[in-house]
Amino acid sequence: MSSRPIQSSDGPVEVPVPAKVTVPKLLARKGKQPPITCITAYDFPSARLVDEAGFDVLLVGDSMANVVLGHASTLKITLEQIISATRAVRRAADRPLVVADMPYGSFHLGVHDTVRNAIRLVREGGAHAVKLEGGASRAHLVAALVEADVPVMGHVGLLPQAVHVRGGFRVAGRTREGAERLLADALALEEAGAFAVVLEGVPAPVAAGITRRLRVPTIGIGAGPDCDGQILVFHDVVGLNFGPVPRFAKRFGAVADEMRRALGAFRDEVRNGTFPGEEHGYSMGESLAEGWEAEAPQPWAEPGDEA
Repeated sequence: MSSRPIQSSDGPVEVPVPAKVTVPKLLARKGKQPPITCITAYDFPSARLVDEAGFDVLLVGDSMANVVLGHASTLKITLEQIISATRAVRRAADRPLVVADMPYGSFHLGVHDTVRNAIRLVREGGAHAVKLEGGASRAHLVAALVEADVPVMGHVGLLPQAVHVRGGFRVAGRTREGAERLLADALALEEAGAFAVVLEGVPAPVAAGITRRLRVPTIGIGAGPDCDGQILVFHDVVGLNFGPVPRFAKRFGAVADEMRRALGAFRDEVRNGTFPGEEHGYSMGESLAEGWEAEAPQPWAEPGDEA
């Protein structure tokens, strides 16, 4: 096991870096403890923190549209934006499997466009795998991607990209018919070659039943405790959100409060003249400094103030 330096409150320390997470290693975790840990990240700093925390999967999610760019839905994010964010994440993350979301419009125009766009996420973005929304109706796309050597994570249940079709962000599988449809969707994705399936906004008993039936891991988000892994949005976890938080999310920190404190302290020190202090500046030779001060141009004056 190798190590890497991190900056702690006590200065730089060396921490161990566990072995790289791969698709075969995730498949081997099916039904085993501890559960698979997953989280989103969209930039270098957050991905570095996720990597240091030892997460298994890092998703460059289309939720970046909401939590970073301020849009009301995920539909506004572009393929180019996901590619750029994935590049930044890959520069920071050594251990996790990096999965890039296929944004709205990138897999809706047929197999050729889907494969081409996924290959861009892998080749240009550096993703190890891609994720796309939808069940049985997307299975042929999953099969084509796997044939093109692009690992695929599926996603069924609450589908943010289908917000207009479904009339909102709807929990899925609340009826017997809905639960059976979800199971059929998940099985179709598994049969097509998906290495894992995200279950979002699914009643816990339904998610547990699907998890038992699948041979590949399930990753839950609002799907109860019985999935093979769990995922949340980075900003929800650390408390850097500014709108309503989904019921399934939990705040584990208060980063926004600390950032407000730090920003207020900086503003106040600039206003009262205590920042920057002498320790924040750079020196030049005393004789040079005196000469420069004597020869420096006079302060700017209002027109008409000339002698």
